Amino acid sequence: MKIAPQKLKTGDTVGVIAPASPPVAEKLDAAVQYLKKLGLRVKIGRASGKKHGYLAGTDEERLRDFHDMFQDPSVKAVICACGGYGTGRIAEKIDFDVIKSHPKIFWGYSDITFLHMAIQKRTNLITFHGPMLSSDIGKEDVHPLTKQSFQQLFQKMSLTLTEDVSPLEAVVKGKAKGELIGGNLALLVTTLGTPFEIDTRGKLLFIEDIDEEPYKIDRMLNHLKMAGKLSDAAGILLCDFHDCIPKKRSESLTLKEIIEDYIVPEGKPALSGFQIGHSSPNIAIPIGAEGMLDTEKKQLMIEPGVS
Repeated sequence: MKIAPQKLKTGDTVGVIAPASPPVAEKLDAAVQYLKKLGLRVKIGRASGKKHGYLAGTDEERLRDFHDMFQDPSVKAVICACGGYGTGRIAEKIDFDVIKSHPKIFWGYSDITFLHMAIQKRTNLITFHGPMLSSDIGKEDVHPLTKQSFQQLFQKMSLTLTEDVSPLEAVVKGKAKGELIGGNLALLVTTLGTPFEIDTRGKLLFIEDIDEEPYKIDRMLNHLKMAGKLSDAAGILLCDFHDCIPKKRSESLTLKEIIEDYIVPEGKPALSGFQIGHSSPNIAIPIGAEGMLDTEKKQLMIEPGVS
């Protein structure tokens, strides 16, 4: 049975952490002001202001912030400042009993995908794949729907994603339901063979990525296919693949051709075009919540991620 974290209310404190790379200070400051406008208090992890190469502090410092925010009873949600790289380095050191004992909202995407998979594997907590502070909300021109995604944290609301947000295309026709699982394709592949390997059995798999050339998307989808992750899924959601165009190689397959090579033969209901991930807008969705995919209606319905 999945555990839905408690929704937020005005006056609640949220913890901000940087479990991967360091955030841009000015953009983080701007995003914190947005959280305060939502009526929230903000506690910022100590590693958020540190730099250790391409990491926001040492592994120990980033891990300490993660544990501290979950253990602190005054903190009602843990929101990641940005992605980059580094969450896989701390995953094995996480005390998952701390999360089980203090279930609360956990929010982020991109490199945070590894932490989502770890939490899904070791706890029953629903987490949120959603826009982050420094890398999204702190930008000067933020899409209104990106900001609106945070309303999911304040009310028990179902989502219905349709072509009202972006054009959708039925890759494989049909209906499918199941828990949502997925995130950044490159990070999902890195979980294979680890204790936190993605489990797609009977679930709706969603994938997205950024700045990966088509041949790399090909390689990663082939890896998922050979690992049985595509055939195990009940349905597949193809989200934003931002700037995934040929760069090194002038001759290339298109993303559409790659999808036809890997997704179509599986015969699982599949829709493409969702603005989830490195996109604008960046629509947040609850990982672990039940979803219903209908390619004829071109819609994805998702149950609430909070209680």
